[in-house]
Order: sequence, then structure tokens, then C-alpha cells
Amino acid sequence: MSFNKSDIKRNECQLFGRQAKNGYDWWWHSFTAINEKSGEEVPFYVEFFLCNPKISGDTPIFGQLEENQKKGIRPSYLMVNVGCWGKNKRQLHRFFAWKDIEVKFKAPFHVKADDCYLDETRTSGVVKVNDSKTHPEYMSDDGEIRWNLSIKKVVPFNVGFGASSLFRKLQLFEMFWHAEGMKSCFEGTIYLDGEKYIVSKDTSYGYSDKNWGKDFTSPWVWLSSNCLESEITGKKLTNSVFDIGGGRPKIGFIALNRKLLSAFYYEGKCYEFNFSKFWTFTRTKFNCYETEDKIIWNVTQKTWRNKIVVNFSCNKKDMLLINYEAPNGKKLHNRLWNGGNGEGIIELYHRNKLIDRMKATHIGCEYGEYDRRK
Repeated sequence: MSFNKSDIKRNECQLFGRQAKNGYDWWWHSFTAINEKSGEEVPFYVEFFLCNPKISGDTPIFGQLEENQKKGIRPSYLMVNVGCWGKNKRQLHRFFAWKDIEVKFKAPFHVKADDCYLDETRTSGVVKVNDSKTHPEYMSDDGEIRWNLSIKKVVPFNVGFGASSLFRKLQLFEMFWHAEGMKSCFEGTIYLDGEKYIVSKDTSYGYSDKNWGKDFTSPWVWLSSNCLESEITGKKLTNSVFDIGGGRPKIGFIALNRKLLSAFYYEGKCYEFNFSKFWTFTRTKFNCYETEDKIIWNVTQKTWRNKIVVNFSCNKKDMLLINYEAPNGKKLHNRLWNGGNGEGIIELYHRNKLIDRMKATHIGCEYGEYDRRK
């Protein structure tokens, strides 16, 4: 089965059964906008993160509050997380109690709380924070972002069995993944501290996915872009996108060490590197690390017929240390580097013959790892 298969049922809210008491579910969107006055490109993101509906209260429950940590009280809320990367980088968090949230669980999903809204084709809202220093439990910066965007999901990455209906019901994986729009077109406006930015479908280089589960993987790796240029022909590859994610998948008590799932949609043709499709004999080597001023990703993946080689980097000064607390109230990922303007070279081979060597920019990128003994 090709990965290029839309399945909006996988975008349904998964917080039922055991995950309703100990689980998270989030929808992530990232894209590039252009400053209306200066013409500067700025990468933004919008995320709706749901956590632990069955232990909700009249107000959002913050797991990082000292008194909640002492009492073992777990978090419960909708966190609307918006932000941007670059010289004015920030992440802003707005929280809602479950009694103030409207969620349509079945496809097509939607999430609504006050003036914040998300579904398959549009999102809008406001997040304003001015007291983050006195409320560290918010895990937020100060600032204001307003947005009103349409979303068109063009190319999906359907990862296969791991996010199938059966596996979703069994809730065996620690962290699930589905990218309904690894290539997405966004259109609309976004305001950062009152400054207007225009989002256009042809220059948004957009991405849409979701994750859900009980905890977060470590190491945590994500790389994706649909802004590619062939170094062989010099042409922009307008019908191409790649997506790489994973780290250490865990099924029940069994951890699969250093595994990545990858898809490359190259000018309309699918190349997949997916360890769960064992008959393809996918082999992966990756090395992600920090230097003084950069995060580096080196990835090589092979099947019987195909190979990709990735060498990417992103400047730390442009990146965020993105903040999440797990449904159990622990915050183990404290150096989860997250960026929207990575760049580098990706090579694609078929039967050891180079198909193309491409420069990738506007790369959504993530890397974090913690001591699992904690």
C-alpha cells in the first residue's frame, strides 16, 4: 500500500479508554508567512494539544505546579500552542479547562474553545500571554499571536499499521503519528505582536500532522520540507515533499531502538522507508547532535531498492526549546530543539543510482533526547 493515501479517520481525537485518563492528542501545523511591510519570511506554527479529559476540573490543571507535583496531580487541559522561529522567536500557550472545550471526536474532527478553532480545512484564534514569568507552569513566553487560515492538505503520509484502526483501539503504542498533510497549502493572515504577515498557498511550504499517545519518544526526531531544488537540473521541485520521524518507538513494554519512518514523494513518485513494512527490509542509521551553534541531523535509510541520505542543520539562535509535559505530569524533554528554517542536502537513490541531489530549505525540524533512567 502506498503512503500517499488520505485517511481523515486517523485525525479523529483519540482520547478514549485508557488514554482519556492518561493520554494526549495534538494537531500540528507549520508554515511560512511574509511580513506585509518588509517582505521578510518568518516560519510559524499552530498546535492544538489536548490532555487527560477524564481527570478535568473547573479550571485547567497544570502538572508543573509545585503543589500538583507533590500531590501527584496530573495535567488536564487544551493547550493552544502558537509561535514562530527566527530572530523574534517565541512559543505562546493558552489553556482551557475541558468544560470550556468543544471537541468533535469523529471525522471530520474539530476543536473549539472561545475564539480558538481548528478543523481539517481551517484554523483561527488568539493567544496572548503577558505574565509568563510569574506563571512558569504555563511553559510559555510573552507575546500575542492572532491568526485566520485556510488549510488544504495535498500529500499525506499514511504510516501504515501503527496508526491503523485496530492499533488505535488497542492503544499499544506509546506515541502514534499520522501526517494527513505532509504537504499542505495555507492561506490567510497571522499577526505577531500586531505586525501583519501574509500566508500564501504557493509560498507557505506548509505541513500538517498529529501525534497521540501516553508519553513521548526519546530520542525524538522530525524533519520535513516541500521546498526543494534539484542541484542536478537547477529546477524547483514543486511536486515533491519528504517527511522523516520517530526515534525509539515503544509498543507496550517493548522498545524498538533507533527507528525512523520516512516518506519521499518525489515529483509524483513514492519512496518509503518504513520499518513496520518488514518485507521492504528497511535499515536506518541516524546521528543527531548539538554543536555550539547548530543542531545537526545525519540520516541514511535503505530498502532493497532505494536509499535516502540526509545532511541537515538548523541554527540554534533561530530555534525554540519547545515545552510539553507528559500526561503523567513529568517533563523529561527539557532540550527538545524545534525549528522551522532548517536547510541542507538530501539525496535519493534507486538501485544505487542517484536519482537526484537536492537542496532543502524551510525544513521543519526537531531533535531531543533525555536520560531514560529518570
